Amino acid sequence: MRIHRTSVFVDDQEKALRFYTEVLGFVKKHDVPLGDDRWLTVVSPEAPDGTELLLEPSGHPVVQAYRDGLAKDGIPLAAFAVDDVRTEFDRLRGLGVRFTQEPLEMGPVTTAVLDDTCGNLIQILHSAQQ
Repeated sequence: MRIHRTSVFVDDQEKALRFYTEVLGFVKKHDVPLGDDRWLTVVSPEAPDGTELLLEPSGHPVVQAYRDGLAKDGIPLAAFAVDDVRTEFDRLRGLGVRFTQEPLEMGPVTTAVLDDTCGNLIQILHSAQQ
């Protein structure tokens, strides 16, 4: 068994697509109109047939309370692996990305947490054990 797709809830799919592709560097895989929304997924350019991230519309009634609670407590909704957290932190901050946690070393793991501009906190991380 392996993870095929996971999702993040987003307030605005078009804004999310721009952020996740133009800023974070993912590439669009699927974009299928579904009424007012879209089946919209992105993937890593390093693994175009790998795990898809669904940019899920946040219209369900429980989503706002869920995301607000996570953000209030500083808990990231998702985590993305990077080769070098400090380098990625500098690159993203240079693009205007707001971080809620600067790079932090915790033994063999280094993390940072960013605001995806779509209602979520996202962790970037590198583990010496990757």
